[in-house]
Amino acid sequence: MPALITYRTPIQKDWVDYNGHLRDAYYLLIFSYATDTLMERIGLDADSRGQSGHSLFTLEAHINYLHEVRLGSDVWVKTHIVGFDKKRLLAYHTLHREGTDQALAASEQMLLHVDLAGPKSAPFSTHSAQALQALVDAQGDSMVVEWRSRPLSLA
Repeated sequence: MPALITYRTPIQKDWVDYNGHLRDAYYLLIFSYATDTLMERIGLDADSRGQSGHSLFTLEAHINYLHEVRLGSDVWVKTHIVGFDKKRLLAYHTLHREGTDQALAASEQMLLHVDLAGPKSAPFSTHSAQALQALVDAQGDSMVVEWRSRPLSLA
């Protein structure tokens, strides 16, 4: 399967800092929009969330800033499912400039499936679990997670 492309956007003027680079917070915003698209792919779109009362919450997110991103760049996000269990999903996003596959940034995110009535954790629906498994099967061995689970250290 070709990469799961979950978001595309040009870098906006108000997203860049005094150096002309994408501000830190906007990397997370872009990855957050990519997660929204992933949610749609597994049956957790806005309508489904409204009907089921279930959603995903981000428990933890790591970002690696690998190369500068400048104003006017057209970027896209590739998403891989690292794994999932009955309530959690580990997603790995990479940010790319149009025309190249080189990662500009990478984000690993632990997401929790939640019953909003609690709110409390809840198992994925059969539909969502099957959709996740289909994505995992389709990505096969193509997943490259070079920047995953890197500890912070001065040593």
